[in-house]
Amino acid sequence: MSKRLEFILILTLAVFEAQSTMAAQNLPPANQWIPQNAVITLELTKPKVLLEMLSGEKATAAITALPLYKNQASKPKFKEFINLINFMEITLDTDWRTGLAKLTGGGITFAVCPEDTVLLIIDAEDDDMLNKFHELLLNMARSEAEKQEQPNRVESTQYEDVTAWTFDGKEAHAIIGRRLVFANRPEGLKAVLELRADAAGDNLTSKAAYRAAKKAAGPDPVATVFADLSLLKKIPDIAELLKKSSNNPLAALTLAGIVEAVRDSTWLALGLDCRESKLIIRALVDGKTTASTSSAAFALPNKQGEGILPNLSVPRRIAALSLYRDLHSFYAAKDDLFPERTSGLIFFENMMGIFFSGRDLTNEVLIETKPEIRLVVAEQQFDPTIGIPQVKFPAFALILRLRHPEQFNEVVEEAWQKAVGLINFTRGQQAMPGLIIDRPFRGKTKYTVAYFSTSRIEDKTNLDSRFNVRPALAMPGEYLILSSTDGLAQDLIDTLHQETEQTPKPLAGIHSLVELEGGRLASILETNRKTLVQGNMVDKGSTQEQAEANIDMLISLANFVDRVKLRIGTNDGLTQADLEIKLNFQ
Repeated sequence: MSKRLEFILILTLAVFEAQSTMAAQNLPPANQWIPQNAVITLELTKPKVLLEMLSGEKATAAITALPLYKNQASKPKFKEFINLINFMEITLDTDWRTGLAKLTGGGITFAVCPEDTVLLIIDAEDDDMLNKFHELLLNMARSEAEKQEQPNRVESTQYEDVTAWTFDGKEAHAIIGRRLVFANRPEGLKAVLELRADAAGDNLTSKAAYRAAKKAAGPDPVATVFADLSLLKKIPDIAELLKKSSNNPLAALTLAGIVEAVRDSTWLALGLDCRESKLIIRALVDGKTTASTSSAAFALPNKQGEGILPNLSVPRRIAALSLYRDLHSFYAAKDDLFPERTSGLIFFENMMGIFFSGRDLTNEVLIETKPEIRLVVAEQQFDPTIGIPQVKFPAFALILRLRHPEQFNEVVEEAWQKAVGLINFTRGQQAMPGLIIDRPFRGKTKYTVAYFSTSRIEDKTNLDSRFNVRPALAMPGEYLILSSTDGLAQDLIDTLHQETEQTPKPLAGIHSLVELEGGRLASILETNRKTLVQGNMVDKGSTQEQAEANIDMLISLANFVDRVKLRIGTNDGLTQADLEIKLNFQ
């Protein structure tokens, strides 16, 4: 071959390679290949950020130290999976972290479309590795098809300039430059290829709701999710769930402002950010209208600076909840909110009428409460001299803020003692021991506690579950504490005394705040592991090994999460929720 001809050939190949690289780099954003009627779309634009966080040295050490991981690592199927990963690493000449980063580094887009169609688009950083990976999967699929004597399951089809493959006769996929396009149905892949051919077609980016949701999700998130609520709400199960939530008084009160916002919205946007060991998820919906007769009207702060009070912190806290709910206005509008009076609501009203001596529940009882409502759940610390139950429940307490505590304290005390008396009367009819009432002090606060006596029980190390409960009523300052145990009531008296001295500031614009401590949750699960395993075997018919694996998985997951914090409120008229998950890489 002459030098001139060799030079021309090399130049031609170089131009061809440059054009191929340019074509790969000039692929339009993946969302332009998603049909406009997509119901849910997930776009992971920075997969390497998430990969580095969840597969770094600290995360890997934390995951491999989990009992759940160790248990799974000893099983044959897990060893087969590890052998498969090792085989892929050798074949692709890379470690799995580097390989996964190169295969997905350009972004991942996942979409759920009508007619049960699922689309997955993966943009690789290395097209050579993508083709090697596909060839590896192709050979494995052919080998498996030959074993099952179904060689026709693996085949290819030409669609203009694109070769489409199927490995099982059902799914369809293709590689276009550095992009892998997968669909669970051939029709799904065809729709993507048609949008590729027609850049001016009706794709997801031409949808106004999608553009608004993307803007709301933030300027530079790691990942975003778009959900078309106008389509989702047409699904019977979701429509029924929203209806039930609004018709149930307790659910309507707890989820006030949330259900209405979803019901009145056309889209939902989620944005994910990663910071060190934290995952931060922001959710927004576009529903802005709130009818004065809806339950949301009694959950949204109306005045400037109004909002929930910070959650209370006590020793051994598992979870805490703070709500802004106007109980008086909510209950006053019950006939409009819930025209069909349920048996539960009627029973509640009858019991309240007994406890509060016939006082009007709306204008004489609930009117005395302020909108700030808080709940605390904490792990109990049992006194061996009193006794230790076999099953150990966490303690919980409801904290309300009163408008006129001086006049209302005795009304509450009378109602509480009537409730204890009713319990004792009912248990007495069944020849069962009742509660004994005592009124000790915690500092300068006198509170009331009811308890089951253990004085005549010799073995106090394995008591009945009723000994988890020592109901207590305390009213320090302007606060009302209804607690399942006197221990938690004492801790709350101390905490509220400190809070009163510091004058806590409301969290403006926030109407719901939830916090969960993963370590404490794992502790209470571990404490009751034996009982939970037995319950799993009875309820689900699991073997002991299966039940132990299920409970250990819950404990491992709880240990892996250090803290969860959820805030819900309004921002520029939009309902916004911020979820912060701090992972435990210790």
